[in-house]
Amino acid sequence: MLHNIERSGLLPGRFQVIFISTHTFHGENMTLPSEHETNHSSDLSQNESSVPLRAVIFDLDNTLFDFIAMKEKAIEAAASAMIDAGLPLTPEEVSRRIFQVYKMEGIEFQQVFDTMLIDVLGRVDSKILASGVVAYRRVREAMLVSYPHTTSTLIALVKRGIKIAVVSDAPSIQAWLRLCYLQLQDLFDTVVTFDDTGKRKPSPQPFQLALDRMEIEAEEALMIGDWIDRDLLGAKSLGMRTAHARYGAEIAENKPDPLADEVLDDIRDILKLVDRWI
Repeated sequence: MLHNIERSGLLPGRFQVIFISTHTFHGENMTLPSEHETNHSSDLSQNESSVPLRAVIFDLDNTLFDFIAMKEKAIEAAASAMIDAGLPLTPEEVSRRIFQVYKMEGIEFQQVFDTMLIDVLGRVDSKILASGVVAYRRVREAMLVSYPHTTSTLIALVKRGIKIAVVSDAPSIQAWLRLCYLQLQDLFDTVVTFDDTGKRKPSPQPFQLALDRMEIEAEEALMIGDWIDRDLLGAKSLGMRTAHARYGAEIAENKPDPLADEVLDDIRDILKLVDRWI
């Protein structure tokens, strides 16, 4: 099954759709609690809880940093470098073919350039491949910067005695590479990746593992993520509180979603919630 993020208003040659592979979940109870708020507002004024908050769980991509912008810019650079090295395609054609591979194999697929070159040339040209890989990595590293106020917000949570975690669909090494580039790797109590459970969100299993590792009950935790149907659905199915990271959402709807107890337009808004709930 494929979910897609529509991109609008892009300049020519930039990517119109980013595909992210997910799994269909069979036999898992995804029933949501029968009661949750539907009258949301972005002023953080609703949805009180009598249970003190003890933990905040974060999605990684597009919640702690702008993954889509990073991926887009890095592939633009790789396409240009591969063309300069002799690939007989336009930048638009290279981008389209790369995302065809991502559509088939998933956005974390690590042999995307090799696969694209075999499709175009019938073989892997090492010069073209190396040119693309180096250009991609340079831009990726430059673009791996956390959203404003992220580090200070995480430190403030820790100082308040709140446990913090990451739940990501990325493979373990990719998630940790991103956290290390962001210089956030030492702040979290636990990091749960796809490799830990073999399940992707919205399966409740990754969320439950994070709770178990922190020795936290679901109602004591808040989940924050940009993708409502994945990040918030799985958390809500366990009874966690949820906040939509609208600042990282590709399409920021003004109308709140019933799965989101709160809406965040800046990551530091989390501190207002925590101070109200602890």
